[in-house]
Amino acid sequence: MTKGGMESVEVFTTEGKGRGLKAQKEFLPGDVIFAEPAYAAVVFDSLTHVICHTCFKRQEKLHRCGQCKFAHYCDRTCQRAAWLNHKNECTAIKRHGKAPSENIRLAARIMWKIEREGSGLSEGCLVSIDELQNHVDSFGEEEKKDLRTDVESFLEFWPPHCQQFGMQFISHIFGVISCNGFTLSDQRGLQAVGVGIFPNLCQANHDCWPNCTVIFNNGNHEAVRSMFHTQMRIELRALTKISPGDELTVSYVDFLNVSEERQKQLKKQYYFDCACEHCKKKVKDDLMLAVKEGESKPSADTVKEVIQFSKDTLEKINKARMEGLYHEVVKLCRDCLKKQEPVLGDTNIYLLRILSIASEVLSYLQMFEEAADYAKRMVDGYLKIYHPNNAQLGMAVMRAGVTHWHAGLIEAGHGLICKAYAILLITHGPSHPITKDLEVMRVQTEMELRMFQQNEFMYYKMREAALKNQIQVMPEPSNENAPSLFHKKE
Repeated sequence: MTKGGMESVEVFTTEGKGRGLKAQKEFLPGDVIFAEPAYAAVVFDSLTHVICHTCFKRQEKLHRCGQCKFAHYCDRTCQRAAWLNHKNECTAIKRHGKAPSENIRLAARIMWKIEREGSGLSEGCLVSIDELQNHVDSFGEEEKKDLRTDVESFLEFWPPHCQQFGMQFISHIFGVISCNGFTLSDQRGLQAVGVGIFPNLCQANHDCWPNCTVIFNNGNHEAVRSMFHTQMRIELRALTKISPGDELTVSYVDFLNVSEERQKQLKKQYYFDCACEHCKKKVKDDLMLAVKEGESKPSADTVKEVIQFSKDTLEKINKARMEGLYHEVVKLCRDCLKKQEPVLGDTNIYLLRILSIASEVLSYLQMFEEAADYAKRMVDGYLKIYHPNNAQLGMAVMRAGVTHWHAGLIEAGHGLICKAYAILLITHGPSHPITKDLEVMRVQTEMELRMFQQNEFMYYKMREAALKNQIQVMPEPSNENAPSLFHKKE
């Protein structure tokens, strides 16, 4: 594979959608179509002390840059790897007195790279920064106001001795960041920790039922084993069989929304009208809005009332989660489920959202049996809605498997963990940390299952002792959704 690995795709122009990416050869599910290092990337403002500024891994102890006291790194390897991009930033932060916001830092890193290399095509890039969409003309009043503020802050931060750029070009760069920023996650892929620009990835058009997925890979920076040294990158991976000439698509939004809602979200954040097959034909909308069938089918008014109650409850749940009131969250979920169950169908998205929150929070509170029941129902619903190789589906199935395992439901737990592993092998690949974690769990649950099948009594005795010594605590429920693919300032 040539450097950049871009020989297997080509850029093409299509009417109505602008540029897109096309496959030049056949790909099978799980194949990496291309891997692309960031053109420029920064850690979010709120996490600059806990995330490495080179590989974006979360670490307990980080080394701080002795000059600017702002940038943090895993070790000397990461610090050395960062120097080319951090050198100008380091001086500018010292001169400015403090580090500016993530948007300003990202824009400055892009401009310094342009100063070094010019704004033409970089090695391995299919398009230049100049050619990326900025959508500034489509900005509303609020966005224009934010843009003006960003430009002013940038000009205060930008050193006078560096190459000076015109206002129009600076605005273009901020527009590019706003529309093309990609969310970077920590090594487990569970928390959004930064934002980067990947010009090749920006060419992939959206489809609500895509044939590709994008995974962030933090790379391997161990200096000792430099032959395995890989830099931080994104990987575009095939979800289905792709033939030469097929367009490569990714989804910019979570599929778990009716087509009208997805279209609204895409129009608001990315300024286009989605006309994919799933939106045009409203595929799966009926499942996502399902109501109970049968003799006692609820009236339209009852359905409307329950959905409004669900929306109001979700707002209250968010507030309680922000305050860490998890028992209150459980109570709100139980009350809501009582109202939903006689009215909403098993695949209704409002029911699934409550089941998801309830199972996550109950697992955290170590009420595993009730959590497992809700997790099972959530997964059954998700399996009917999501693409079978969807990363979010894989993560949800994994969570449900762990919950069943902790509840002592070893057969169901092992089955779900195996199912999640099969999905994540395609979406994340075998070397991703989350897939490796899952492989360990798969081996462990398989061993426990064999013991359970040989001698149930002994299995429970052993389990009881193990739980007494060390109950595995679930991570604290996150107040954020799983990181979305593209970073967009709300």
